[in-house]
Amino acid sequence: QMCEKFTVCENSMEMLIQNNLNLPRVTEEDGSVSDITFLSFQDKCLRKISSGLYTFQTYLKYIQETFASEKQNVKSLCSSTEHLAHTVRQMVINPSEVIIPDSATQESLRAKLKSDKTWIEKITTHLILRDFTSFMEKTVRAVRYLKNTRSFSV
Repeated sequence: QMCEKFTVCENSMEMLIQNNLNLPRVTEEDGSVSDITFLSFQDKCLRKISSGLYTFQTYLKYIQETFASEKQNVKSLCSSTEHLAHTVRQMVINPSEVIIPDSATQESLRAKLKSDKTWIEKITTHLILRDFTSFMEKTVRAVRYLKNTRSFSV
């Protein structure tokens, strides 16, 4: 009855609070936001950024499948993100340490994201794009900072 009368179930803003997407993030612990003075911290930061970009690929492909009106823009975003992930990966001391989700992991995640409810798909898309924007803002800051250190060149 509460769902019918107050619409506090599937179509409520509470879905935003229940964000359990586990999207990639760049944090101070990654050596990406605060002082970065040692090569190991720089490398850790670049690994985290590259891994995050590769992980976001799966989420962006989900958006491409569900956000038909912006399919071309999302396709371009996917391509640019993949190129950036690859470029950053090449800057890592040991590129094989960058975590790239395998196809089984990607398929499992896409299956989890799918919903037969349009509203949930819209909220999921919103959450992904919001967190991707935040991730990219922190990435730009980290790369700009790394670029200004003596042992890093872009």
